[in-house]
Parts: sequence; structure tokens; C-alpha cells
Amino acid sequence: MKAIDSEPGPPGELQAGRAARRMAGPAAGGALLLAGILAVAFNMRAAITGLPPVYPELSAAGYSAITLSALAAVPVFSFALFSGLAPALARRIGEERVLGLALLLLAVGLGLRALAPGVLLFPGTVVASCAIALMNVLLPSLVKRRKPDAAGLVIGLYLLSLTAGAVIASVIAVPVFTAAGSTGAAIRVTLGMWALPAVGAIVIWLPQVRFRTVPGPSGRPGMRAMGRHWLTWQVTAFMGLQSLGYYTTLSWFPTMFRDHGIGAAAAGNLLALMNLGNGITGLITPILAQRLRDQRVLAAAAVTSIVIGLLGAGFGPNSVAVESVILLGIGQGAAFSLSIYYVAARAADARAAAELSGFSQAVGYLVAGTGPLLIGLLHTATGGWTIPLVILLTVAAGQMISGVLAGRNRVIGATGPVPASADAT
Repeated sequence: MKAIDSEPGPPGELQAGRAARRMAGPAAGGALLLAGILAVAFNMRAAITGLPPVYPELSAAGYSAITLSALAAVPVFSFALFSGLAPALARRIGEERVLGLALLLLAVGLGLRALAPGVLLFPGTVVASCAIALMNVLLPSLVKRRKPDAAGLVIGLYLLSLTAGAVIASVIAVPVFTAAGSTGAAIRVTLGMWALPAVGAIVIWLPQVRFRTVPGPSGRPGMRAMGRHWLTWQVTAFMGLQSLGYYTTLSWFPTMFRDHGIGAAAAGNLLALMNLGNGITGLITPILAQRLRDQRVLAAAAVTSIVIGLLGAGFGPNSVAVESVILLGIGQGAAFSLSIYYVAARAADARAAAELSGFSQAVGYLVAGTGPLLIGLLHTATGGWTIPLVILLTVAAGQMISGVLAGRNRVIGATGPVPASADAT
């Protein structure tokens, strides 16, 4: 840069060139950051959504109902177990480096379970899920720190990228399993193929590793202090219940549709449509949320859409399955993006956002993990889907209450919930 600046030429031309380079630098840096965020987000669900469409094939290959129920629950429980590590790691080595490490762990975990499905299926899944947990927690706080003026838009874009990965994984799961040939090869490919996009994301994220942004000092003693505030528990309940509903339908609705007489590929496509609905509202909802004084109406609308979708998909005829899963996905996407937005909007600063994110995900995913496990076991025990669906509708009622409470215009600051308006809880 110095050599270029010292080249001879008219002074005005040199000044214009320097100004252009000063403007291009931040623009290029912002584009690289956005590309990195989108690459990370693309990998946050694909390895999970790519398995449920082939659960019947895995069952035919010898995987028991208990094993499949545990496989559906392990990622969510792992989110709960490892989410609390993210803020501490970020303070030690920086958010960007933790996210880079998470991508590496994701690729390694998926590779391990593909190499030895019999021995490393669950250890590899835990490693990969730990990686996704770190991404879940740190991306919202990273956006609040580095893109505060465009937080709603950037959150919407990364949720759209997340959805793209989830949709693609759902659509190609059954065709890839079938095309892989022998059952052993198909299982290995299904369990490990999403390691490749993770490696690609590492390359895209590398420019960010040179940064070491860490949460700044504050008056709070740490993430555990978040538990003293009712607002924290409201955000956490909404996050946990929406995750319970999402991961349960993600894990078991393809099997339910196949039990209803829908073909394997079509059931995977219905799951993809559900995730496509996630993407539509995942992009729009954070932008709307940022423009509104509070988000109570958005939370109520999201849960209403979920309830209608559950009723149609679970109890309606197959002729309304497409419309039902789209409505379900629209509601789930709005609820999920609101839960992410609440982490940023209900926190006074970036460190509070990291702590609230870590707390809400550690506790929320502990609740959410019971859904796939419980619903899978109930389906096996009852042989039907009525009781599981009633439980999901009950969960939606709790989601409505917590979402409306968390949607009020309040934030947790250095001394607890404070303005936007005074917190009465």
C-alpha cells in the first residue's frame, strides 16, 4: 500500500486514490464478514436435517427405535451441554476464533461417525453437535458487535442461509442414500457427507480468524447471573419450547408422513418444504421485529401458524399436507428467528447478548432435547401419533405465553431488566 501511495502523479489523483482505497477496505472487509457468517450458518442444520428422512432405512438396516430416538435427541442435549462454554471461550480467544474452531470440530465429528458408524456414531455426533452449539450462541452476539446497525437484516440473511442448508439436506437425503448402493456405503455417506461443506466454510471463514474480539468488561459476574431475571427465563422458555417443537417435527414428521401412506422421497420433500417455510419468515421476521416497538404480535402470529400447521399435518388428510407443512414452517421460522432476535434485543450490550444467548440455549436446549426422545418413545409405545401431537399442541400453548412475555419492550442491562421501559417482572 505504501509503494502504491508513493507513486508519482497529480496530488488530486493521489488523494482520490487513497480515499477510494480507504472506502474499499471496509467494504471488502464487510463483504468477507457477511460471506463468512453465511458460510457458518449454512452448516448449522444440514447435518441434522439430513438424517430423519432416512430413519426408516436406518431402521431396516438394524438401528433400533431407541437408537434412532437417541440419535434425534443427542444433538439437542449437546446444544444444552456445550452452549454455556461459548461465552467463556469467546472471552479467552475471541468470537471469530471460536467459530473457526467450531467449523473444524464439525468437520471432524461428521468424518468420525462416517468412518466408523458402529463405534463412533454417537461420539462423532456429540462432537459435531458441540460445534453447532458454539455457532448457535456466538453468531447473534457477533452480529450485535460487528453489525449493530444492520442486526435485523444480517440475522435474517444468516437464517436464510441456515435454512438453505436444511432444505438441501432434507431433499437429497433419500436420493443420496439410494444412489450410494450398498447399505453400508449409504450409511457412511449419509452420516459424513456434510463434512465437506464444513471444510469449505473453514476456508471462507479464515479471513476472520485474524480478529480477536472478546466481550468487554461489565458489572455482571457472568452468565449465571442472567438467571436472576424473569425476562431471562421468558426468553429461555420461548427459545426452549420453540426448539422442542422444531426438532421433534424435524425428527419424526417424515416417519409420520410415511406412516400416513406418503412415499419416502415425498416425505423428505415435505420436510424440505417445512424448512423452506422457516426460511421465508426467518428472513422477514427479524427485519419486522427491529422496526416494531415490541414483538408480542409477531410471537402470537408465529405460534398461531404453528398450531394450524400441526393440526393439518397431523390430523388432516394427505391432500392438505403441503399447505400444512408450509404453515408449520412459516410459524417455526418466525418463532426461531424471534428467539434469536430476542437474544440481541433483550440485551443491553454485546456481552449481555453472549451471556443471555449462552444461558437461554444451555437451559432451553435441555428442555428441547426431551422432545425428540419422548415423542419417539411414545410413538413406539402407542403405535400412533395422536398422543405425540397432543403434546406438541400443549407445547405450543406454552410457547405462546412465553413468546408474548419475552416480546415486551425491555432489556437486561448491567443491573437487570431496564428500559426500553421499566421492567415490572
